[in-house]
Amino acid sequence: QVQLVESGGGSVQAGASLNLSCAASGFRFSSYCMAWFRQTPGHPREKVASINLDLATSYVDSVKGRFTISRDNEKNILYLQMNSLQPDDTAIYFCARHRSLYASCIGAGDQDMSYWGKGTSVSISS
Repeated sequence: QVQLVESGGGSVQAGASLNLSCAASGFRFSSYCMAWFRQTPGHPREKVASINLDLATSYVDSVKGRFTISRDNEKNILYLQMNSLQPDDTAIYFCARHRSLYASCIGAGDQDMSYWGKGTSVSISS
């Protein structure tokens, strides 16, 4: 069955970096666009970044220039390199897979994603 397992979260100070990973299994990873979302209590999930099969990427404005999404189709792993972290980046981070083969995740929302990991916690102190 499809599994997405995030790792790499932690508690760091502002300005630090973290590299999140999402290990995927149970489906043909290279055929689906993938995305990272984040959520804080009382707020809806926010799409942070996405990456398509052709490696086209998109980012929410608040992380542009600081975060980089990438994928390793040989290892079936999705990454999110997060630099210059700020307290507003504090959240649970989830990776997600689009519901459709060969679809684009650019412009996709959480309603377009059919599988989710359980999340990894990121806490940034000032």
